[in-house]
Amino acid sequence: AVVSTQSTGGEEVHVPFNQLVPMVHPNDIEVDGWDISGMNLAESMERARVLDYSLQKQLRPYMEKIVPRASIYCPDFIAANQEARADNILSGSKQNMMTRIREDIRDFKEKKNLDKVIVLWTANTERFADIRPGLNTTAEELLNSINNDEEEVSPSTIFAVASILEGCTYINGSPQNTFVPGVVELAEMEGVYIAGDDFKSGQTKFKSVLVDFLVGAGIKPVSIVSYNHLGNNDGKNLSAPSQFRSKEISKSNVVDDMVNSNKILYADGKKPDHCVVIKYVPYVQDSKRAMDEYISEIFMNGSNTIVCHNTCEDSLLASPLILDLVILAELCERITIQLDGEPQPRRFTSILSLLSYLLKAPLVPAGTPVINALFKQRAS
Repeated sequence: AVVSTQSTGGEEVHVPFNQLVPMVHPNDIEVDGWDISGMNLAESMERARVLDYSLQKQLRPYMEKIVPRASIYCPDFIAANQEARADNILSGSKQNMMTRIREDIRDFKEKKNLDKVIVLWTANTERFADIRPGLNTTAEELLNSINNDEEEVSPSTIFAVASILEGCTYINGSPQNTFVPGVVELAEMEGVYIAGDDFKSGQTKFKSVLVDFLVGAGIKPVSIVSYNHLGNNDGKNLSAPSQFRSKEISKSNVVDDMVNSNKILYADGKKPDHCVVIKYVPYVQDSKRAMDEYISEIFMNGSNTIVCHNTCEDSLLASPLILDLVILAELCERITIQLDGEPQPRRFTSILSLLSYLLKAPLVPAGTPVINALFKQRAS
């Protein structure tokens, strides 16, 4: 990304962001992780069929050396169609599995002689977990629930807790409610950063720009229908109703702040009809199709309809976001702020809402408004 710094001779000067502040170079990032599938990354790359065959051949010597660590598999949280992949899983209680994840983080850091570790959830979308007193509304409840092997504690939440206890920033790249209140409280207690939810790469990013433009121009969107079909494993998992519901929520809430910003257009408080559909079509593989229809009310009871079609490589849009999130999160770990009159510098709050620009359903501190409009996010 570039930043406009000043005007010289009537022209703006744009400078790469990494020339203004010290940032980690992507080549200095070591990669490790967990997967319920035991395939090495070369085999996974071949199965996914995202990269060109010639590029796969060049990458294979590097990728085949990376073998995922055993991961947590709780069949109730992801689609039943994922069972065939689950050949690399941890056993024992949830407390035992969390301990193993913590050991893996320490092992990775020690063997690679790393300064720090940042953990991202890039795995399957889970169903929403229950939130209830005694289960996960406080850090103490959540830690007790893990210790008691409560079924309603999701794998992504266990990873989050393990990361926080190891002092590692944790970023949730999927739409489920990983950050139950107990996780947020634990992060605040430990002074560790968390960020989420759900990578914002294609259709939703476009929507956050278009709807912001329409509402700002005095055009009133009244119906938004978004249809997707894709054939990768993400689409396969989302074909299950509970997992699709998690994604539907993160995609549907993206226009709320834009609608709420114009009380003239939406004086009655009624939001646009907003429907999201995702279908699994194996043939198209990672080449996701996104079709959107925006119907708006205009002058003198007229109507305006915009129809968009977007074909994109789903994984290739999301992968750069992973690098950006890691690099920006690491930068945030080094930033401190000290206002006039304050005795000492302080860090950001534990919830890194600064990263919302790259995420569909921004996690924000309590009492903070959620902003989805893309340019407002960038400006903030």
